[in-house]
Amino acid sequence: MKYRTIGQDQKTRRDVSVLGLGSMLFGTATDEETSFAILDRFVDAGGTFIDTSNNYAFWFNSSQGGESEALLGRWRRSRGVGNEIVIATKLGARPARAGLEFAETAKPENNEGLSAKAIREAAERSRDALGVDKLDLLYAHVEDQTVPLEETVEGFAELVADETVGLLGVSNHWSWRVERARALAEAAGLPGYEVLQYHYTYLRARTDLPERRSKDGNQGIAAGDILSYVRATPGMTLTAYSPLLSGGYVRDDKPRGPHFEHAGTPTRLAALREVADETGATINQVVLSWLIGNDVPVIPLVGASSVAQLEESLAAVNLELTADQRAKMDAAH
Repeated sequence: MKYRTIGQDQKTRRDVSVLGLGSMLFGTATDEETSFAILDRFVDAGGTFIDTSNNYAFWFNSSQGGESEALLGRWRRSRGVGNEIVIATKLGARPARAGLEFAETAKPENNEGLSAKAIREAAERSRDALGVDKLDLLYAHVEDQTVPLEETVEGFAELVADETVGLLGVSNHWSWRVERARALAEAAGLPGYEVLQYHYTYLRARTDLPERRSKDGNQGIAAGDILSYVRATPGMTLTAYSPLLSGGYVRDDKPRGPHFEHAGTPTRLAALREVADETGATINQVVLSWLIGNDVPVIPLVGASSVAQLEESLAAVNLELTADQRAKMDAAH
């Protein structure tokens, strides 16, 4: 395994594996025995970075979520896992009540939101579920423009001051909102967001198509503005969710969706397949290697529903693309 540092402050920064394990469906679609086996293998391979959220996976059984955090807590206790494993979680998008459809949670009144009260209560629930005294990395999961940004910034900072949270992150926000929050934090001498989580992969996704939370486009996709922002900000890291498109690179029964229906996709796929043939690696492994070796500090978060799926992803860590192969992939439009 290889590692990189997230965060800058001596007290809160952490060294984590360059490949993260997404646990979104652990405890729901992926049963406990299989989830434990995947987690055990990830740690055995040197993996130290696990991603979850307090709302995973509410849509599976019409709950408010929390099944993934609860499973990770049981796994930690049964294995004697300590702070050598970094578990990142998120808050803000937990449904206000059980039984809500996914689309309904786009309405602010149907989410817990990012008020100071909601932040403190959600963080406490997550600590209890995970069985930890301190959350290593806590993200603001979605935007909440019904709450003053100053309140959200101060709410997160209070948890860091209490030493119940280490690093702060932000997911699925417009880049201007991220920068404004960071500027407010800096002006007040408070800790700000240091880790960004967005959807990012080798294929270029359209950002002009509206998503369920915005009529202006899809703020959950890492495009040029986010990538430029991370590249220009010392100490900032991008964690990339759905880097393998849930099987969309290799399975015909997993459509990539309208965001990838444009003229550039066939060209990028052709370059990807060519490099996969040259290396003898799988297409998924080439995608992960391209992300890990990016000039932007990226940690791909891979999901797995079996140990075999995880093994394929783990092998990508040691796949080194040549400068020519990377240039070929980057030049495809």
